[in-house]
Amino acid sequence: DIKLLWRNKRPKSTLYMAVMMLAYGLIFYTNDAYDAIPAWKIFLGIFMTGIFMINFGQFIPAWDSTYYPLMMAQNIPLKEYLRSKAALMYLSVFVLFLGTLPYAYFGIDIVFAHLAAAVYNAGINIPVLLFTGSFNKKRIDLEKSVFMNYQGTGAAQWLVAIPVMLVPILVWYIVYKISNPATAHLVLGGIGIIGLLFNSPLLDFITRAYQERKYEAIKGFKQQDA
Repeated sequence: DIKLLWRNKRPKSTLYMAVMMLAYGLIFYTNDAYDAIPAWKIFLGIFMTGIFMINFGQFIPAWDSTYYPLMMAQNIPLKEYLRSKAALMYLSVFVLFLGTLPYAYFGIDIVFAHLAAAVYNAGINIPVLLFTGSFNKKRIDLEKSVFMNYQGTGAAQWLVAIPVMLVPILVWYIVYKISNPATAHLVLGGIGIIGLLFNSPLLDFITRAYQERKYEAIKGFKQQDA
């Protein structure tokens, strides 16, 4: 997967975009008008710590569409295949969270919001992205840039934005209205920790989903114009 990122234009663009998006918070944290909308911190936390996870995860296993049929013919364990993808996304969330730490300049509460969002990304959003990947059956060209490129994008890629982005913001906001920001951070992060604790059974469930749709994916990836 690391070789995939460095040797091919589209995944490399995904990596560069993740680094550039670390500056996205400057648009909001330097503008006092957004102080009255505390949920923005959770949105930015989910987005900035998860931008690589989202852009990479939503196209699993299409990144390997060129040789996916060969991989399946060699009987590579699907669970190990998915575990390797998850490991890369876990690493990205951790590294990107570290990259957001300078935003502590604008308030230590931002760090706690980003931490809660990062833990939620790791525990819940990574399994969600892996699961929706079982519906992918459109090949992608690794040598095309990610910018303004919708190749390989289907309904799953659009619909996944709802659980990945909106659900954590909604959960946080409900708890925030009932209690306070600190409690909302704890609840959101706690949900993520629960997801991490149940990582193995979740991965077993996701693996079965890939096995059930394996031949649909192989057939779809063989279509050159997909």
